[in-house]
Amino acid sequence: MRSHTVVDSPCGPLTLVARGEALCGLYMVRQRHRPDELTFGEPDPGAPIFARAEAELKEYFAGQRHRFELPLTLVGTPFQQRVWTALQEIPYGATTSYGELADRLGQPTASRAVGLANGKNPIGIIVPCHRVVGSTGSLTGYGGGLERKRYLLDFEQAREALF
Repeated sequence: MRSHTVVDSPCGPLTLVARGEALCGLYMVRQRHRPDELTFGEPDPGAPIFARAEAELKEYFAGQRHRFELPLTLVGTPFQQRVWTALQEIPYGATTSYGELADRLGQPTASRAVGLANGKNPIGIIVPCHRVVGSTGSLTGYGGGLERKRYLLDFEQAREALF
């Protein structure tokens, strides 16, 4: 059973989707690969998972949280799940390339597949797909839009420099 709510953020409204007591989606307005809203379930702004997610997101955007601790349910292929797990290992304020991520997964020729899985990440920001860049460090797409990716990277790098 899924439910959802919408919370405000510096990146605009974020739709949070839960399956039971775990977050299974975080979607931005006009996000590429955003599922049909009919799949989000009933609105339930009072669900404890949403209160926890909103609190952790507020801490993140205040520069007080570098790693999320929410229970997550990542629904995807086994390869996508491996990529999404690897994304969570990229340190706050750092970036890696699609090729480097493919190497870490033991599949050095799979950078394109890593990019496709990265683009289908269902829990943006919390599973930090924005930290993956092109081999030259260039911004190469983001489901939430390049302006949001640039914002998130600049935000994290500025906060990281303070520590």
